[in-house]
Amino acid sequence: MRLPFFVYGTLRPGEPNHDRFLRGRTRSEGPGRFVGAVLYDGPGYPYAVAEPGGVVHGELVAALPDAYDELLAELDELEECVPGDLRSLYERVARQVTLDADGSAVRAWVYVAGPIVAARLRAHGRLIKGGDWRARC
Repeated sequence: MRLPFFVYGTLRPGEPNHDRFLRGRTRSEGPGRFVGAVLYDGPGYPYAVAEPGGVVHGELVAALPDAYDELLAELDELEECVPGDLRSLYERVARQVTLDADGSAVRAWVYVAGPIVAARLRAHGRLIKGGDWRARC
């Protein structure tokens, strides 16, 4: 599936990994929200964890078609996501994201905390109130 990406941390515009991975490789970017998850602060980056009633704020990013496959592989590596490996830092899942501009729902790839990381965060993590990593301070 060639889905857009929902990014909520260091890949957002203005953040360091946006320039490194996404600049010049996207056809559109716009604010949105991922409902059904909360955000935890990690060392240097956030983690989305499934939680009914929660909301995570970020950007929906559509990659240029000729950059898609390479970008997907690079983002999986950045997020330490190995599909099918429960020990992965993050897992890439297809979820509904709501665009802020018009309220429409779009299916997108979202990197959420892997199962082991999610359990640790639920037990001992620092929740980011409001679900916006940029507003955490």
